[in-house]
Amino acid sequence: MKTVQGIKEVRKQVEKWRRKGLTIGMVPTMGFLHDGHESLINKARKENDKVIVSIFVNPTQFGPTEDFAAYPRDLKKDEKLCKRAGADLIFNPEASEIYIDDASTTVNVLGLSEGLCGGKRPVHFGGVCLVVSKLFNIATPDKAYFGEKDAQQLAVIKRMVRDLNFNVEIIGCPIIRELDGLAKSSRNTYLSIEERKAALILNKSLKLAKKAINKGENNSQKIFEIITNKIETETLSKIDYIEIVDSNTLKPIETLSSSSLIAIAVYIGKTRLIDNFTVEVK
Repeated sequence: MKTVQGIKEVRKQVEKWRRKGLTIGMVPTMGFLHDGHESLINKARKENDKVIVSIFVNPTQFGPTEDFAAYPRDLKKDEKLCKRAGADLIFNPEASEIYIDDASTTVNVLGLSEGLCGGKRPVHFGGVCLVVSKLFNIATPDKAYFGEKDAQQLAVIKRMVRDLNFNVEIIGCPIIRELDGLAKSSRNTYLSIEERKAALILNKSLKLAKKAINKGENNSQKIFEIITNKIETETLSKIDYIEIVDSNTLKPIETLSSSSLIAIAVYIGKTRLIDNFTVEVK
């Protein structure tokens, strides 16, 4: 495994692999990797001859009041995880390598980007789509792997790939959780000991919703109230949103149907955490 910073170096390596007829999987990340990322790399390793992991804290997906400067970074730790998981190449560029000062091209997926996290973070998905389209253009992977924790991101990327005819298959991978149920996230490191305990309220509220659904409840408003009431029992929490939507269109629904997505974003102290699950209703 090697780490490179230049686009030319990535393209040169990819060209060598292509001449040998090898398939390439890619895992785009912002680094500070954890078990969730490792699960993506493991899957990519099983399904491709070669694996590229990009590690790039993308400035264009952060709003002016968001945590770009404070976002955790630890390349040495990331390299160890990537090597353990079987990655062949890490692409760790500087922002100046990815973005040209006078660039004027944007990439936006309308509709899917406007609700959920997109409604609260208006520049976010434009930045995500721009950088992911660049990474696909640079590395030309056969398959790319994204976590289902970022459900809206996964839906947006799939739509972008479809609409722009990218020759890459997008693979969604299950949420990886801590033993106590908290979804793995790089932002979990922001939590104090007390906040870390409080953060369990996200998974607890979703479990209550699942229990109600399994008993036959399919009214979105009632599911919304179950989740809201549970989260509000935690004094350190502040609800950003609770959304019950169609998993394909991301539009709100009144009654749960096949592949409905229940997604939440909650502040624990100053840290914004997300979680979700997709429910199949027959």
